[in-house]
Amino acid sequence: MNLMVREATKDDAKLIAELTRAAWAGKVSVTSSGHRETAVIVAEHLRDGGGFVLEIDNRAVGSVRWLPLDAEQDVWEVCRMGVLPEYRGSNLSQHLLEAVIHHGLATGVEEVRLAVRADQPKLIDFYTAYAFELAEELEYSHANPLEPPPLVMRRLLRH
Repeated sequence: MNLMVREATKDDAKLIAELTRAAWAGKVSVTSSGHRETAVIVAEHLRDGGGFVLEIDNRAVGSVRWLPLDAEQDVWEVCRMGVLPEYRGSNLSQHLLEAVIHHGLATGVEEVRLAVRADQPKLIDFYTAYAFELAEELEYSHANPLEPPPLVMRRLLRH
Protein backbone atom coordinates (compact mmCIF):
# COMPACT_ATOMS: atom_id res chain seq x y z
CA MET A 1 0.00 0.00 0.00
CA ASN A 2 1.45 3.32 -1.12
CA LEU A 3 0.16 6.09 1.20
CA MET A 4 0.72 9.78 0.52
CA VAL A 5 -0.63 13.00 2.04
CA ARG A 6 -0.32 15.98 -0.25
CA GLU A 7 -1.24 19.61 0.07
CA ALA A 8 -4.50 20.42 -1.70
CA THR A 9 -4.61 22.95 -4.55
CA LYS A 10 -7.55 24.93 -5.90
CA ASP A 11 -7.84 22.28 -8.64
CA ASP A 12 -8.81 19.78 -5.91
CA ALA A 13 -11.97 21.66 -4.85
CA LYS A 14 -14.44 19.40 -6.70
CA LEU A 15 -12.59 16.24 -5.62
CA ILE A 16 -12.54 17.32 -1.95
CA ALA A 17 -16.25 18.23 -1.99
CA GLU A 18 -17.02 14.74 -3.37
CA LEU A 19 -14.72 13.07 -0.82
CA THR A 20 -16.37 14.97 2.05
CA ARG A 21 -19.90 14.04 1.00
CA ALA A 22 -18.93 10.38 0.45
CA ALA A 23 -16.98 10.13 3.73
CA TRP A 24 -19.81 11.66 5.75
CA ALA A 25 -22.66 9.69 4.14
CA GLY A 26 -24.19 7.37 6.72
CA LYS A 27 -21.58 8.42 9.30
CA VAL A 28 -22.47 11.99 10.27
CA SER A 29 -25.96 13.31 11.08
CA VAL A 30 -27.93 14.24 7.97
CA THR A 31 -28.36 17.75 9.38
CA SER A 32 -24.62 18.44 8.95
CA SER A 33 -23.73 20.95 6.25
CA GLY A 34 -20.92 18.59 5.17
CA HIS A 35 -23.54 16.61 3.24
CA ARG A 36 -24.13 19.68 1.07
CA GLU A 37 -20.47 20.44 0.45
CA THR A 38 -19.73 22.16 -2.85
CA ALA A 39 -16.59 22.87 -4.85
CA VAL A 40 -17.25 26.60 -4.33
CA ILE A 41 -17.15 26.23 -0.53
CA VAL A 42 -14.04 24.04 -0.70
CA ALA A 43 -12.29 26.54 -3.00
CA GLU A 44 -13.02 29.33 -0.48
CA HIS A 45 -11.60 27.21 2.36
CA LEU A 46 -8.48 26.37 0.37
CA ARG A 47 -8.00 30.06 -0.51
CA ASP A 48 -8.50 31.30 3.06
CA GLY A 49 -6.82 28.39 4.87
CA GLY A 50 -5.67 25.16 3.29
CA GLY A 51 -6.11 21.44 3.08
CA PHE A 52 -4.60 18.04 2.49
CA VAL A 53 -5.64 15.06 0.40
CA LEU A 54 -4.85 11.50 1.50
CA GLU A 55 -4.05 9.12 -1.35
CA ILE A 56 -3.59 5.36 -1.29
CA ASP A 57 -2.10 3.80 -4.42
CA ASN A 58 -2.73 7.12 -6.22
CA ARG A 59 -6.46 7.14 -5.31
CA ALA A 60 -7.81 10.02 -3.22
CA VAL A 61 -9.47 8.43 -0.17
CA GLY A 62 -9.65 11.25 2.38
CA SER A 63 -9.20 14.95 3.01
CA VAL A 64 -9.05 17.62 5.68
CA ARG A 65 -9.15 21.42 5.70
CA TRP A 66 -8.32 24.23 8.08
CA LEU A 67 -9.28 27.86 8.35
CA PRO A 68 -7.69 30.62 10.41
CA LEU A 69 -10.06 32.26 12.88
CA ASP A 70 -11.20 35.69 11.72
CA ALA A 71 -10.21 37.28 15.03
CA GLU A 72 -7.03 35.23 15.55
CA GLN A 73 -5.15 34.44 12.34
CA ASP A 74 -2.58 32.33 14.24
CA VAL A 75 -5.33 29.95 15.43
CA TRP A 76 -6.59 27.37 12.93
CA GLU A 77 -9.84 25.44 13.03
CA VAL A 78 -9.67 21.98 11.49
CA CYS A 79 -12.78 21.15 9.51
CA ARG A 80 -14.29 18.46 7.33
CA MET A 81 -11.82 15.66 8.00
CA GLY A 82 -13.01 12.39 6.51
CA VAL A 83 -11.94 9.09 4.97
CA LEU A 84 -13.99 7.03 2.52
CA PRO A 85 -15.96 4.21 4.22
CA GLU A 86 -14.07 1.37 2.58
CA TYR A 87 -10.77 2.71 3.99
CA ARG A 88 -11.91 3.19 7.59
CA GLY A 89 -10.60 1.20 10.52
CA SER A 90 -6.91 1.63 9.73
CA ASN A 91 -6.44 4.98 11.50
CA LEU A 92 -5.81 6.72 8.17
CA SER A 93 -7.30 9.98 9.45
CA GLN A 94 -4.30 10.27 11.78
CA HIS A 95 -2.16 11.05 8.71
CA LEU A 96 -4.44 13.96 7.81
CA LEU A 97 -4.48 15.29 11.37
CA GLU A 98 -0.69 14.98 11.69
CA ALA A 99 -0.25 16.82 8.37
CA VAL A 100 -2.26 19.78 9.69
CA ILE A 101 -0.34 19.78 12.99
CA HIS A 102 3.06 19.62 11.26
CA HIS A 103 2.06 22.34 8.79
CA GLY A 104 0.89 24.51 11.68
CA LEU A 105 4.18 23.97 13.51
CA ALA A 106 6.16 24.79 10.36
CA THR A 107 4.26 28.03 9.76
CA GLY A 108 4.36 29.21 13.38
CA VAL A 109 0.65 28.86 14.16
CA GLU A 110 -0.10 29.23 17.85
CA GLU A 111 -2.98 26.78 18.21
CA VAL A 112 -5.09 24.26 16.30
CA ARG A 113 -8.74 23.71 17.24
CA LEU A 114 -11.39 21.29 16.12
CA ALA A 115 -14.96 20.48 16.99
CA VAL A 116 -16.42 17.13 17.99
CA ARG A 117 -20.10 16.74 17.26
CA ALA A 118 -22.22 16.05 20.32
CA ASP A 119 -23.34 12.77 18.71
CA GLN A 120 -19.74 11.52 18.20
CA PRO A 121 -18.17 11.59 21.69
CA LYS A 122 -15.87 8.63 20.92
CA LEU A 123 -13.76 11.01 18.81
CA ILE A 124 -12.65 12.81 21.98
CA ASP A 125 -10.33 9.92 22.88
CA PHE A 126 -8.93 9.87 19.34
CA TYR A 127 -8.03 13.56 19.44
CA THR A 128 -6.75 13.35 23.03
CA ALA A 129 -4.15 10.86 21.77
CA TYR A 130 -2.79 13.71 19.61
CA ALA A 131 -2.48 16.11 22.55
CA PHE A 132 -5.79 17.90 21.98
CA GLU A 133 -7.59 18.97 25.14
CA LEU A 134 -11.24 19.80 25.73
CA ALA A 135 -11.76 23.55 25.87
CA GLU A 136 -15.32 23.95 27.11
CA GLU A 137 -14.93 27.73 27.30
CA LEU A 138 -14.54 27.95 23.50
CA GLU A 139 -17.26 28.00 20.86
CA TYR A 140 -16.83 26.56 17.39
CA SER A 141 -17.15 29.35 14.84
CA HIS A 142 -18.78 27.10 12.22
CA ALA A 143 -21.33 25.49 14.54
CA ASN A 144 -24.76 24.70 13.11
CA PRO A 145 -27.28 26.70 15.18
CA LEU A 146 -29.91 23.99 14.60
CA GLU A 147 -27.87 21.32 16.41
CA PRO A 148 -26.42 20.85 19.90
CA PRO A 149 -23.16 22.79 20.09
CA PRO A 150 -20.07 20.67 19.41
CA LEU A 151 -17.31 20.19 21.94
CA VAL A 152 -14.25 22.24 21.06
CA MET A 153 -10.79 20.76 21.51
CA ARG A 154 -7.49 22.60 21.18
CA ARG A 155 -3.82 21.82 20.85
CA LEU A 156 -1.29 24.52 21.61
CA LEU A 157 1.60 24.49 19.15
CA ARG A 158 3.62 27.29 20.77
CA HIS A 159 4.01 27.68 24.49
